[in-house]
Amino acid sequence: MSKVSSKFDQTFEIGKLYADRGDFELAMPKLLDASKGYLEEKNFHGYLDAETLMLRIHAERQELEKIQIFKERLQDLVLQEGFELTSKTYYTLALCAGYRGQSETALEYLQKALAIALAHDNKADICYAILGIAICYKNLGRLTDALKEIYNLEVFFQVLEIAEIKINAQFLNAQILNELKRHDEANEILWQSYDQIKVQKNMTLHIFVLYYLGCTYAFKGEKEMARAHLKLADNAVDPKNYVRLANAIKKSLAELGGDTSDKYDLVFELANHSILEKKLGRVDFKNQFILLDLLKLFVQNQGQVYSKEFLVENVWKQPYDPAVHDNKIYVTIKRLRKMIEPDYDKPKYIFRAKNGYFMNKSARVLIEQRGAN
Repeated sequence: MSKVSSKFDQTFEIGKLYADRGDFELAMPKLLDASKGYLEEKNFHGYLDAETLMLRIHAERQELEKIQIFKERLQDLVLQEGFELTSKTYYTLALCAGYRGQSETALEYLQKALAIALAHDNKADICYAILGIAICYKNLGRLTDALKEIYNLEVFFQVLEIAEIKINAQFLNAQILNELKRHDEANEILWQSYDQIKVQKNMTLHIFVLYYLGCTYAFKGEKEMARAHLKLADNAVDPKNYVRLANAIKKSLAELGGDTSDKYDLVFELANHSILEKKLGRVDFKNQFILLDLLKLFVQNQGQVYSKEFLVENVWKQPYDPAVHDNKIYVTIKRLRKMIEPDYDKPKYIFRAKNGYFMNKSARVLIEQRGAN
């Protein structure tokens, strides 16, 4: 069943935009209007799209009774209104079962969804079904089977770009790898997701990736990095809308124990060169070795003024030549500030003194190495 054009498409897209931003109060009326309109048109594909998104909102709000009501309504539509038993119909029924913790039932629905999608060679529906099956396997403790399904998805991602499925598959992959104690692999996958989400500008996914990163660092024993990411997630999440996620974040923070460090402005994890700025989030220093060495020098000795001569001899490993290096130092410090300063025009970290540069002594900086401060 292919989606047909409808006058309610714009209403749905506005609702989806609100949902992606986490504005569920604004999203729900739009999605509800779209759902009713699609149903009046007997546009079952559009109806399921709208209802699926509302189901996810109900799940985040832990409104399980509303999920059950929708499942019963959908079953009535199938029986009474000639509602099509498409791959998407079974997928939506699987969501209802899965959100209520009925993984075995959800798996049965998803296997039917996959069979129909394969018969019609509908690649998008195939991907949704496979991801759902992988989630069910994970929830049932069948981790090896779940990973096989995730790897099957990689074949489709080579020819089909569905960002939502790809990112959620990465989240699931990371969760499974953490259960298998392969935490470094999980961490790498989540940072790949983080980079993709920055392009998507999806607040919901942004909060989730911060949460999963925090959990992964906790598994690795890097408590301060874990706490920093979980606090970023906690600050971003709306507990009235994201009831389930907010509770999970607070539980993970509680499991880390007391925070003796309060909130840091800048976290420098020496072991893997990971930089986390309170407002900017993760700062990528990939292949920026001079900038990284320069920042490392500053954070290890806050308040100490380093002359240009010292910086050239210890960072660039060259004899100081004013004609060559004065401008190079100026440009490099400028690049470093642009990377780590939330407001470049009002720097809070790197300051200039009469005879050199230094890290602001009042900045709250954490230097951490594999969980040992």
